[in-house]
Amino acid sequence: MNKHYTITMKIIIYLSFFIILFPLAILLVWSFTGIWPWPDLFPKSFSLRAIGELFGGYSGAIKILFSSVLISIAVALLSIVISIPAARAIVLYDFFGRSFIKFAVLMPVIVPVTTFAMGIHIFFIKIGLNDSILGVILVHTILCLPYTVRIMTEVTEATGDKLEMQARVLGASPLRAFINITLPVAMPGIISSGSMAFIVSFSQYFITFLIGGGNVVTYAMLMFPYIQSEDRTIASAYSVLFIISTLLVFVLFEKTLKRYYKIENTYFFS
Repeated sequence: MNKHYTITMKIIIYLSFFIILFPLAILLVWSFTGIWPWPDLFPKSFSLRAIGELFGGYSGAIKILFSSVLISIAVALLSIVISIPAARAIVLYDFFGRSFIKFAVLMPVIVPVTTFAMGIHIFFIKIGLNDSILGVILVHTILCLPYTVRIMTEVTEATGDKLEMQARVLGASPLRAFINITLPVAMPGIISSGSMAFIVSFSQYFITFLIGGGNVVTYAMLMFPYIQSEDRTIASAYSVLFIISTLLVFVLFEKTLKRYYKIENTYFFS
């Protein structure tokens, strides 16, 4: 039975890898394709036109990519900073209106994006945050909070505060107990929250265009028009770079946090 189970699991794993990697391989081939008419199985010619579009300099794609990554990292960090105390308050404290707050956190996801975007746009115009990077970061953070707070709430419910309380009993200050005990225990959730916030922010198109007013141009704003057009070669190249840059940021984010806490405390990470 164990042998059959092992074989079945291997088949499922290999099939999953194929399902994930096959579309990426198609995108990669399309990025170097010159002509690929239907119903030909393979391209008739190859071209570096898409590479020139990305790295040639005239499109500004690489510069916009780096600025978009920085914006999304800022959104991820801000979302984590807000979601950790919010999740702790929801889970560890009993107060009036807690159920309503848990529901209200999900409102940016429940409300249609167009309705939310128009409302927040009017508010940002009144306070002078429209057409600015700060406005884009704040509105992206609002969109990310339902995901990050939800993830951190689940993590806080699973871990509780008993280890932190034990550290306090043994003489640790509240801040020291939080930094050395609570954060390392919650690190898987923090990494998941940061990754989710990054990808949500990095892929925003409509609300970035509305709040940024064309002054703040992100990689998604540069990529989406090509995806909607019939130029599959350029669209595929932009998509491949989008995926690669996202994965690199995820790996860097995870490695940086784990390396820091391996140095500080080797108990929580193997």
